[in-house]
Amino acid sequence: MTGRNPQDRKRLSYLKDRRNGYGENDKSSRRNIRRNKRAVHSANRRREHLVLTALTGVRDGTGADAVEEGLFAKRPKSWRKAPDEPLAEALIRGFERRVRMGIEDGTIADRRIHHIRRRLARPTAD
Repeated sequence: MTGRNPQDRKRLSYLKDRRNGYGENDKSSRRNIRRNKRAVHSANRRREHLVLTALTGVRDGTGADAVEEGLFAKRPKSWRKAPDEPLAEALIRGFERRVRMGIEDGTIADRRIHHIRRRLARPTAD
């Protein structure tokens, strides 16, 4: 088993640990991801159902063409998950925000950002 020194573990932590950058509680994502997928699929099914009910009772070929045109006239709704951001990016963004809001001095934040970027530049010894 290869042991890693503390510097390598810190570098890997900056690269691989993730933080929710969307601005919501990470625990609520478990519920909200399912809710968003469900809402999109429901809206698409409803729209298709409304278009298909227009075909009820029509037996000629022109009705089928109109329904097909209605189904493809509008692109279906979609939703995709946004990935969490690496810890290093989250920390850098936080430091920049503090400077922008006047909470922290720019030189201190620059030094911290430089320190994080310097750690990221070091290669790991495998």
